[in-house]
Amino acid sequence: MTRAFLVFIFSLIFTTLFSQKERKTFMVKQISETIIADGNLDEPIWEMAGIANEFWEYFPTDSIQARKQSQIKILYDDKNIYVGIKAYSSGTNYATQSLQRDFRGSGSDSFSLVFDTFNDGTNAFLFGINPYGVRREALIANGGTGQDDFNLSWDVKWKGDAKIYDDYFTAEMIIPLTSLKFEEGSTKWRFNSYRIETQSNERSTWTRIPQNQQIYNLAFMGDMVFEKPLGKSRTPFAFIPYVNGIQARDFDNGENLDNFKVGADAKVSIGNSLNLDLTLNPDFSTVEVDNFITNLTRFEIALPERRQFFIDNNDLFASFGDGFDVSPFFSRRIGIAQDTVGNTIENNLLGGVRLSGKITNDTRIGVLNIQTAEDLENEIPSNNNTVLAIQQRVFSRSNIGAFFINKQSFKDYDFVEPNDAYNRVLGIDYNLASKNNTWNGKFFTHKSFQPGDNTGNFASGIAMRYNTRKFNLFAKSTFVDEDFRSDLGFVRRTDIFKQILSMERVFWPKTGIVQNHSIQFFPNIRWSPSRNFQNTDYDFRGRYEVQFNDQSQARIEFTNTYTFLFNDFDPTGTEGAIPLPGEVGYHYNNAEVGYQSDQRRLFSYNIQSTLGRFFNGNRFSLQGRMVMRFQPKAQLSMTFNYDQIDLPDPFPSAAIWLISPKVDITFSKSIFWSTLIQYSNQRDNLGINSRLQWRFAPLSDLFIVYNDNYSVSIIEPKFRSINLKLSYWLNI
Repeated sequence: MTRAFLVFIFSLIFTTLFSQKERKTFMVKQISETIIADGNLDEPIWEMAGIANEFWEYFPTDSIQARKQSQIKILYDDKNIYVGIKAYSSGTNYATQSLQRDFRGSGSDSFSLVFDTFNDGTNAFLFGINPYGVRREALIANGGTGQDDFNLSWDVKWKGDAKIYDDYFTAEMIIPLTSLKFEEGSTKWRFNSYRIETQSNERSTWTRIPQNQQIYNLAFMGDMVFEKPLGKSRTPFAFIPYVNGIQARDFDNGENLDNFKVGADAKVSIGNSLNLDLTLNPDFSTVEVDNFITNLTRFEIALPERRQFFIDNNDLFASFGDGFDVSPFFSRRIGIAQDTVGNTIENNLLGGVRLSGKITNDTRIGVLNIQTAEDLENEIPSNNNTVLAIQQRVFSRSNIGAFFINKQSFKDYDFVEPNDAYNRVLGIDYNLASKNNTWNGKFFTHKSFQPGDNTGNFASGIAMRYNTRKFNLFAKSTFVDEDFRSDLGFVRRTDIFKQILSMERVFWPKTGIVQNHSIQFFPNIRWSPSRNFQNTDYDFRGRYEVQFNDQSQARIEFTNTYTFLFNDFDPTGTEGAIPLPGEVGYHYNNAEVGYQSDQRRLFSYNIQSTLGRFFNGNRFSLQGRMVMRFQPKAQLSMTFNYDQIDLPDPFPSAAIWLISPKVDITFSKSIFWSTLIQYSNQRDNLGINSRLQWRFAPLSDLFIVYNDNYSVSIIEPKFRSINLKLSYWLNI
């Protein structure tokens, strides 16, 4: 009896420790029958499909089988991938933000499938659906190692719906093979799926993923094996014309800016693996507006790209550099310029072409060329903007990339300085990603060229991260020469040598309300190479953070800061104020506390506050966001930011407010209305953006967009416009 018991225990331990080392797999059978994506799994053909099941819990633990299990069945023919889902639940009280497509997953019920069609562990396609049949699609880049690697701005045609039952819901998806890119003759794709089940507070994945990794990390995937190899994808030529009537008035200059624009995009597939995107006179007036940000620093802030033309394979162009201090290509630079008094204004795009994708299983290429319009009144030249990029996979998930960027005017303008005639940047990056994602790293070196200035002009860096369940270590070193330029990039500051060393210890209690808690020490030190490596800045930060089992979070941190001002600087942005003097160093400390509530609830919020010294004065900040959901039709939210800065006389003090209420209403899965109001006294602006969207056909929309901006200091209008835009996606 004792011997048998010991054998049983040994077998159980052996199975637990080593079963997940075997790669999970399931068969995808080829069919000729018809399936309708109505959410009902009532077609008899589903009975013959292989099943992907036995999901693992990811949250609140990552060591047991999921309590609420799911089943996935996948079939295919020469045109489509068919997905059938059955997901068991605790009831029918599902959480959803709205009925609008491309919902965020956090705090809402959802089911997502991830397809790594080139089996490279670097890029993947995600398709998701929730119990109400609301769909989303996303691109995952850079192995899915961080939140910035998940992009919901991508759009593609596919079908799906869901049905709710007492203790489960079902869903069906029809994903055209033409919506994906893959190698002709493929016999398998790497695959994973994850699910958020809010009623039981569980997140689960088909292939087991440790909690110290993102739930969509591409290092942890199984295989879906096709019964017969995939053939050539016959993607139709997509033509997307638009017409846009604009009625606008610039009150500052007393001008009417009424306009009527016509343009088009086109998408052409070259084989199974390459995309050719064309645009003529593009219009981005209906793109969601940027959120205002209170900026108390001396440096520019990068905002995310939202324009559809730049989204597909954007990581191939935009992932060079370190993403914070040096990004040699930042697509939002294209289409903006400065007028004669230094104001940032829109610069129209005449047209462009982009070729991107894979030429072999391990090699990606990208070619981007955009021509911008000249604006003689504002002394803005017509520029040609070119980016060439290549990326070669090495080892299991790492890659080497090289790029060339050129911004140049091919016409002589008397208002263009000789040293601005062109700007070119050449560089090479190595991106390290270990097989199990424990190690990640980046090594890069870039050089810029401009007329009469080709010596030096380097930017380089190295970064390494070690990430395990208990320890997260990160080290980074960055150098940017004072003459380095990238006119199509985002360079936060030049003449900098920067060192970071982050050390974090994570603790995982076995019982109680705490899911995990961690302590982190984060020193960040900067020097000026041109000043004999004078220490110009440092931040020594200590943080303690707690993650609770109900998904709420709390943190407290303390920061000791030193800032050397090279030039005079007014952090309040007060017009006519006496700035803090340059060539002076400032030491100051502050403490920050923050809390985020359970986002599954109908009412959720996050709030944080900072208190302490600020340069030679004091600062109190309070910021947060509140969300109220009226499921599934409406969501009300408000973001706020208050900064009270008190500097000693004769320097300015200020109370800086930023308040942004927003209303989102979804009348149906095809009609959406959102209104965003943004008040900022730092910008002296009250902005209103109201957008009504009717998706009358797949990826075809009618927009009515109203914009209004007021000066809050003198209470008068600044700019007002209304757009009526129609676009239609036509497959030829």
